[in-house]
Amino acid sequence: MSPNPSIEADSVTDSDADEIRIRRATHDDYEGVRAFTEDIWDDRGGDYIPEIYHDWLEDEDERDEKKTFLATVEETPVGIVQAVLLSPDEAWFQGIRVAADYRGRGISRRLNEACFEWARERGATVGRILIHSWNTASFAAARSSGFEPVTQFRFAEPDPDPDAGVDPGAGPARVTSDPHAAWRYWTHSDARERLEGLGMAPEETWALRELTRADFERLADETAVFALERGDGLAATAYRNRTYDRENDDDDGTETTWAEYGVAGWEDADAARALFAAISRDAAAVGADETRVLIPETTRFVTDAAYAGAGLAEEPDFVLGIDLTAR
Repeated sequence: MSPNPSIEADSVTDSDADEIRIRRATHDDYEGVRAFTEDIWDDRGGDYIPEIYHDWLEDEDERDEKKTFLATVEETPVGIVQAVLLSPDEAWFQGIRVAADYRGRGISRRLNEACFEWARERGATVGRILIHSWNTASFAAARSSGFEPVTQFRFAEPDPDPDAGVDPGAGPARVTSDPHAAWRYWTHSDARERLEGLGMAPEETWALRELTRADFERLADETAVFALERGDGLAATAYRNRTYDRENDDDDGTETTWAEYGVAGWEDADAARALFAAISRDAAAVGADETRVLIPETTRFVTDAAYAGAGLAEEPDFVLGIDLTAR
């Protein structure tokens, strides 16, 4: 699922604002939402919201953790966004869309303000969004709503391979599943500094939040963590966030299994090579056909990944954030 906004910078008059109503989206709103989202990004495979709308909406028992806001004009759905609480003080905002005929009327601003208020009431001090780098139309809208640049990342895509690299217990470097070693490396790594401490959230797809020691401990039990140890000390870390199946675009009913690794960081190209080999073996072990590994979008990390033999996504993604205590 992709979170990119499809919005434009808004100017608004009082008469426009009076027409706009913001409320919780419901299952009965599906046709109205589909009508203004189904043609978005046709050149990139279309928007995901019509396909996942009913599953995307929060259940009754999720209403303290997320809320989907709908904007209407004379009862016609014209905008949507979802707010999610990822931790006691971190909110994530995703899926914002505004109908093409209603852009420039303050709808995205009203939707954002509804998200900010909802998140503040639940104790959030920061809110974040993700925008794909190709979605340039959303940059100005996000900045005009108060979001500031946080970081950028790219996905590396090593092939699943049960025989990649050397045996993890052999040689001067070895990859372990020790969460304490993985956490220790993360706290001192250049990757953590470049990513502002963020990794993919286990609780929500396509969302990032600050990683904690408890995350590494839990993921070591539930999925997998990686810590590269060698003679000069700890040299790399990563964790598997989840595996999931995605239906292929050829409409033949087949699916591709993906293994998603929520962050990866390393010291040098040799450490990258060893880490990606371990990830390739792990992906093969869980039956994945494809992988994606979040890495910092810097010249060193991206070229190290390529040098280590990993494929790379064509474009990076941007994370922006807003200080909710200042509003």
